[in-house]
Amino acid sequence: MIVEHKKIVREGYNAIAGEYLTARNESHSNDVELLHELIQRLPKGAKVLDAGCGAGVPVTRTLSQPFEVVGVDLSEEQIRLARELVPEAEFICQDMTELDFPDGSFDAICSYYAIIHIPREEHRNLLQNFHRMLKPGGLVLLSMGFSDSAVDIEEDFFGARMYWSHFDVETNLKMMEECGFCVIWSDLVVEQLAFGGGRHPFVLAQKN
Repeated sequence: MIVEHKKIVREGYNAIAGEYLTARNESHSNDVELLHELIQRLPKGAKVLDAGCGAGVPVTRTLSQPFEVVGVDLSEEQIRLARELVPEAEFICQDMTELDFPDGSFDAICSYYAIIHIPREEHRNLLQNFHRMLKPGGLVLLSMGFSDSAVDIEEDFFGARMYWSHFDVETNLKMMEECGFCVIWSDLVVEQLAFGGGRHPFVLAQKN
């Protein structure tokens, strides 16, 4: 079932890549402004992983100005667009739950609107792997789930089928702490898409 759900996400974002980029391409939205909370805490030239980078705009592009960025996404079409739009960054088409970068590879890991597309039974292992790949004192800026929902499938997300799975805010924060992160702050932010957007908890945390 996990494989089937990931297939829905990959095929969905392949199908809607251009339309989603148009709706999402906003460099001054509240969620993108949160990036500066991360940027100001990192040294110039820091190595950052953008997990679930999509087409690379606006998040990877913003991060790649001061940092060395690696973007990862499950969707082949999203990665194709990202390589065109943000040539200064490195992009890999891969399931973020299977990343095997060496221990301590990154100063920070950022993930916008991607963890919620991963079956929630994999969330703990994902966070533990993020923790492993971070340098001591490394940072994560993550958008997580708002409510408790094991499986949510929408038949018409920009015209494609899409899948979500996530825990509630309290469970997410507890899980992050159990995975070795110290939460610096968390906040609810409305995703700003062309048609509106839902509320998403964002968390800035540091590796203990």
